[in-house]
Amino acid sequence: MEEIYSRAKKLMKGYCRVCPVCDGKACAGEVPGMGGLGTAASFKANVGALSGYRFNMQLLHDVKEPDASVTMFGKKLALPVLAAPIGGVSFNMGGGIPEQEYVNAIIQGCIAKGTLGCTGDGVPEFIHLSGFQAIEGAGGMGIPFVKPWEEQELFDKLEKAQETGAEIVGIDIDAAGLVTLRQMGRPVGPKNADELKQIREAVKGKLILKGIMTVADAKKAVDCGADGIVVSNHGGRVLDFTPGAADVLPQISSAVKGQVEILADGGVRTGGDVLKLLALGADGVMIGRPFSVAAVGGLKDGVEKYLEKIELELQQAMVLTGTQSVADVEPSILHQKHLIV
Repeated sequence: MEEIYSRAKKLMKGYCRVCPVCDGKACAGEVPGMGGLGTAASFKANVGALSGYRFNMQLLHDVKEPDASVTMFGKKLALPVLAAPIGGVSFNMGGGIPEQEYVNAIIQGCIAKGTLGCTGDGVPEFIHLSGFQAIEGAGGMGIPFVKPWEEQELFDKLEKAQETGAEIVGIDIDAAGLVTLRQMGRPVGPKNADELKQIREAVKGKLILKGIMTVADAKKAVDCGADGIVVSNHGGRVLDFTPGAADVLPQISSAVKGQVEILADGGVRTGGDVLKLLALGADGVMIGRPFSVAAVGGLKDGVEKYLEKIELELQQAMVLTGTQSVADVEPSILHQKHLIV
């Protein structure tokens, strides 16, 4: 991993510093780039929200070989970790490798380790086209995410996303406020109940809505027939001063657990962070920036090595908290919340 990080740091110079701790401080306001919007308060809140939780270490038990596998959206995954949808290598990551090589590395690396990668969307067209091509080349093993475009563009892209063979399609609702796209003549926006109904009818397979940060929106997602939600503030890249995802996850989980698959992302850096989000009510976890660094720095091998690292850390945390299976994580493994200043 040190070799992968070293190479990524050179290739991403000026866009990502590949800091020892990816906390949003050094890259605040660097959008495009890998930073958080404005003061990066939302990016830093994601990291701080997770860091504030402590584990109750428990060692008097029989858990020696914990089970990190999980079934989500009808698919058996080796671990409850998916690569979040991030694209735009030339705009956000320095352009050190071509977009197609990057997204192929994400999709193929995840498949090799028994999980799924997601692909992003945006302007110019090659961002989503590269993602679609990678998923189609993998026999549909991936999750294409489409931005909440207005008018016919959304439905055209949803149709093309399903033509890749993907059985799960996502919409990152949290991109609804990207006014720069509207200025470019490619508007995105929030979706009302009627529009959500149309989207549900257009997607024949599983539908994920990413960017759910309140109980109210979670319930609306359930009402429209979504199969999954992602508790996410878009990595702190769309709205300054939101809470961290880990701080709103428990109440969202309490409201809709069992009615919809719940994913969460934001500030996840270790396997321990994955276990924390599961204890807070998530069924699975998405990780963004660290996957991008691994892909740029090591392509498919980098993604595989990163997933091996996360899985090892997750299993270690499970043993040390007496957790036998990620499908049955107890909230009691977490100690009371500690404030991070």
